[in-house]
Amino acid sequence: MINIFSKNGFGDQYWLIFFTGKSNPDHINNLTDSFVLIESLASIEKLVVELRQKRNEKTSLRKKAEKQLKDVLTVEKRSSSGLTSVDRKIESEREDVSDVSTVLTQKTSQLESIARLVTAAEERLTSEKEAIEQTEQEIEFSESPEEKQNAESRLRFLNDHIQELIFEIKSRQKTAKKISDDVSKFSTIKSTISTKIQKQTKSKPSLREIKTTSHKAAQKFVKELEMRTRAEESAKNALDKVSKKLQEFLANKRKTTKKKVAKRKPARKTAAKKKVAKRKPARKTAAKKKVAKKRRR
Repeated sequence: MINIFSKNGFGDQYWLIFFTGKSNPDHINNLTDSFVLIESLASIEKLVVELRQKRNEKTSLRKKAEKQLKDVLTVEKRSSSGLTSVDRKIESEREDVSDVSTVLTQKTSQLESIARLVTAAEERLTSEKEAIEQTEQEIEFSESPEEKQNAESRLRFLNDHIQELIFEIKSRQKTAKKISDDVSKFSTIKSTISTKIQKQTKSKPSLREIKTTSHKAAQKFVKELEMRTRAEESAKNALDKVSKKLQEFLANKRKTTKKKVAKRKPARKTAAKKKVAKRKPARKTAAKKKVAKKRRR
């Protein structure tokens, strides 16, 4: 609170006179009117300047607190928005991972199934090749044309079946290669998404910490802003009060000056009338003397 009763060349008692109308009679009697007017006007104007400076300082501090509060609220809002965005991304990417994992499971099952079919076809192929060797031997050691013909017929069948098995194995291996490529591609996609999730998950604690810190700072600056606003309002009220007193003082001074001027004019007029009055009797006496002389003659 600004002390508006500070000493300004003529003590605290004059401020008591000015603001309360109460005084020490002995002290009043020791002050001349001109001294009081000059000293009091200068002191009040000085006080107004000081109070205006104080008000400007308080306004500057209040604006600074407002800016600080705005900045931390912006940081809090951004961190909160960032957390929400990260949560949404993580949720979306987890759904993507789940979808990719489902496809991977299906592809892996297909690959395993094809591998089993290829293995079974290869085993049959080996078996058929052994049967061909045995049939060729039967043809070579056949004892009759009919036995040889049957063996040759069985050999043709085995050869055809072997060709079918070879074609089947190649076809399934080709399909397995394509599925294997798909598995590798989806595995890479899954790994990439999982890495993103890990990075975003790691960023959450820092964002959460920023949000918490900025929220605490915002609460602090809200209290500081309230304090600065009250201080500014107090300085403004003090300035308004003293400015009002200054205006009243100047108005009273003008009234006093007008009264003094009004008192001086009648005094001059009265003095002029007295001079005229003194002159008139003198003229009248001179006239009477002239009349008296004529009568004597």
